[in-house]
Amino acid sequence: QVQLVESGGGLVQAGGSLRLSCAASTHTLSNYDVGWFRQAPGKEREFVAAIKSNGGSAYYSDSVKGRFTIARDNSKNTVDLQMNSLEPEDTAEYYCAVNLGGLELWISKQPQVSASYWGKGTLVTVSS
Repeated sequence: QVQLVESGGGLVQAGGSLRLSCAASTHTLSNYDVGWFRQAPGKEREFVAAIKSNGGSAYYSDSVKGRFTIARDNSKNTVDLQMNSLEPEDTAEYYCAVNLGGLELWISKQPQVSASYWGKGTLVTVSS
């Protein structure tokens, strides 16, 4: 079982930045495809970004492309999400996820919000 823990959420003004981290205490994250998702109040969970294992190719939703960056910090065994130019619409609970079958289901033409393991989330609130 891959146990994931998110951190770094908080309250920020529009235009500001936050850096989220996804840590795994019992497994080496570089061996897995890792994704970030978010769920705003009253809305369905949606894909935000993902990164391939060991090679690091990254993928983004259109809504965050150019503002968010996903990256690995293998020295800390984390996958981080740098979020810049935040907007009130980015307010959500942010979750990281690992899918043992790979990230392709997240970026396919019919993407699925499904994963083998999920963290418990970290709340990001962007004020206007």
